[in-house]
Amino acid sequence: MTQAKLALEDGTVYTGRAFGAAGERPGEVVFNTGMTGYQEVLTDPSYKGQIVTMTYPLIGNYGTTADDQESDAVQVEGFIVRELARAPSNFRSHRDLDTYLRASNVVGLEGIDTRALVRRLRVRGSMSGVLSTTDLDDASLVAKARAFPGMEGRDLVREVVPDRAYQWRQGFGAFADHVIPARPADKHVVAVDYGMKWNILRCLTQVGCKVTVVPGTASAEDILRHDPDGVFLSNGPGDPAAVGYAIDAVKGVLGKKPVFGICLGHQLMGLALGAKTFKLKFGHRGINQPVLNRATGQVEITTQNHGFAVDARSLPAAVEATHINLNDQTLEGLRHKGLPAFSVQYHPEAAAGPHDSSYLFEEFRKLMV
Repeated sequence: MTQAKLALEDGTVYTGRAFGAAGERPGEVVFNTGMTGYQEVLTDPSYKGQIVTMTYPLIGNYGTTADDQESDAVQVEGFIVRELARAPSNFRSHRDLDTYLRASNVVGLEGIDTRALVRRLRVRGSMSGVLSTTDLDDASLVAKARAFPGMEGRDLVREVVPDRAYQWRQGFGAFADHVIPARPADKHVVAVDYGMKWNILRCLTQVGCKVTVVPGTASAEDILRHDPDGVFLSNGPGDPAAVGYAIDAVKGVLGKKPVFGICLGHQLMGLALGAKTFKLKFGHRGINQPVLNRATGQVEITTQNHGFAVDARSLPAAVEATHINLNDQTLEGLRHKGLPAFSVQYHPEAAAGPHDSSYLFEEFRKLMV
């Protein structure tokens, strides 16, 4: 089998077997702790610019299907697993993971000690790296990894936004209708797409919203021109502080329409309200993160994917912290005390993951009059 290598900026090199496409890609090396949901990870635009390592040792068991995609393409720069399942077993599977990545021109690496890699990332933090099947010289790869600019200060939103506005009409269907029962569409939401997961749009549709999607580069005037009942701010990749045009747009809609943000949308809302953001050491990526809802005292098990966070200490007096991560006490949710605006850092649409937080879509609907 073809050899492949991962080199990190600290000089560490891992050698294993290639799968997927041949080639070479740099990126920020991160890890995801989910046992399932690898196709959703691969197609989540929030992973743009990143090489993703899965901590669960066997990946590809249930193959891939178009029904599980979160965008129209594989978004990760590279994919690393301990062991690749080459003969998937699932009645929904259309093709195996190796074929799927090859068709998407994405490099995969298997057969390395992913536990050792993840421990290194947890101790030293997420690092720049290069994944290659073409250049197998250790010194050359390490030099390339060190030349990668990293994520801080990078606007990656422009690389994943849609070209134009469009209408979204798809809900869950019978397969997942029990999560959020379908309701007639009697509200109109403009969803600002900074790199949005499709299951967010399904949730908005399911809860009774007609959804107009606009690019994340849209101005406040562009958004309000659609005369929505509410504005949704999506997830997306990169450093939130680098997306100044989006922060300005959020400032322009706050107070004019109810606003709900998720992940990058949460960070942009925090910045628009006067808070600050910072880069986490190794981020939160997985489907089992415990979050405390401060209003109810309940703990929600959540799906997460972010490398930046809003600094809770920087929240202005008019903004309250609503949710807290119980692993590291970072801010997971905020709400403005006087305006119809709230956001969460985690993913209540949870594809894949638990459904503890799907109620937030109904809360957003209730804000719209």
